[in-house]
Amino acid sequence: MADTDGTTTNTAPRKSSWKYIGPGIVVAATGVGAGDLVATLIAGSNFGYTLLWAAIIGCVVKISLAEAAGRWHLATGRTLFDGWRSLGPWTTVFFVVYVVAWGFVYGATAMTSSGLPLFALFPDVMDLKWWALACGLVGLVFVWFNRYSVFEKVMTVLVGVMFVVTVYLAIRVTPNLADTFAGLLPVVPDAKDSVLNTLGLIGGVGGTITLAAYGYWVNAKGWTDSGWMKVMRLDNRVAYITTGIFVVAMLFVGAELLHSANVALAKGDQGLVQLSGILEKEYGAATAKLFLVGFFATSFTSLIGVWHGVSLMFADFVANYRQSRAGSDAVAHSAAEVAAGRRERSLPFRAYLLWLTVPPLLIVFGVDVLGLSFEDPFRLIIIYGVLGAAFMPFLALTLIWLLNSSRTPAEWRNGWVSNGMLFIAGALFLVLCVKQIWDMDWGSFF
Repeated sequence: MADTDGTTTNTAPRKSSWKYIGPGIVVAATGVGAGDLVATLIAGSNFGYTLLWAAIIGCVVKISLAEAAGRWHLATGRTLFDGWRSLGPWTTVFFVVYVVAWGFVYGATAMTSSGLPLFALFPDVMDLKWWALACGLVGLVFVWFNRYSVFEKVMTVLVGVMFVVTVYLAIRVTPNLADTFAGLLPVVPDAKDSVLNTLGLIGGVGGTITLAAYGYWVNAKGWTDSGWMKVMRLDNRVAYITTGIFVVAMLFVGAELLHSANVALAKGDQGLVQLSGILEKEYGAATAKLFLVGFFATSFTSLIGVWHGVSLMFADFVANYRQSRAGSDAVAHSAAEVAAGRRERSLPFRAYLLWLTVPPLLIVFGVDVLGLSFEDPFRLIIIYGVLGAAFMPFLALTLIWLLNSSRTPAEWRNGWVSNGMLFIAGALFLVLCVKQIWDMDWGSFF
């Protein structure tokens, strides 16, 4: 991959600087949700420090994916969806089905996940479903009325809370340094499905549609051309170093607090509530409450991050679709449109915000929707699972396609390192996709 000295425009800096960091913090906060923390805790409780190396490799893999997405936006001045559309109508079909089904289920999941720590902190105030409703509405109003600059500042504050809590917990449990260093050796545990579990840890943490949204946040920050390439790369590394710290800290907690005591943690967000009870017994009520605050920060950053980032992508999809219907081959200066804030003020942006918030409340409140309810949403969860599993290999493979073609200026096309990392990412996520689809309860679907 080529570099630049940052002199291609008057506005871009001549060198990368920490003062420009922003989109990386946003993608780190959005990508690490409560489910990721539970998966890491369970890995630590089951295998101790053995899979520490896998968590670190996962962060490196995602650095390459996010860098590729950001590089496309800056090198071409076109958004990622604009690039996808150039590959054929199949990308549009996949994206539309994905964001509709995924958004419906994710909305309910994100609101419930954000409400759960508040319910645990204030159990006598109101039921969980009302906390979920409150979180969803606060997220809706916040993203609706604020532009990217305010959104980034709030995300940075919440990341600070996450960072303080996770690092504090990691120090509090007193990790075994000898075992920690041993965990850097690439060893696969001797257990059933250990290889797939290892691949799942590599691919799972921080691996969502937010990786694709990173390029949009880069543009929303005001970075629109290759003069910002060095800054973007520094910003991206900060994102996944931050993610790595969260993951390693939770692995420490799982290894020391759960593995050594042979405590099995429940899957899903309830596992984090269970952990708060364990922390209270071991370290007192103050530590347990601090953890719940961090749990809320983790969940709510994922909520508002998706509310903003995926809505931005949907608004860009609609703009591209309208342009293609009008007979144009490309949307002129599409990255500049995002940078100017026009996508955030558009009707499609706000329509998708409402889609993420309002229909999922039917699931949260247990209303049957075509036979689906919060307690038993078989068909929708299977569709959601298939599309979610397929998105990451779709992202990796389309980035390889775009960044090795004439669509990208020769200076910024993939080198062998980028191609190798993206190929590894695509193969990894393809294996996980097949495994997830294979393991689904298809009998519940029919």
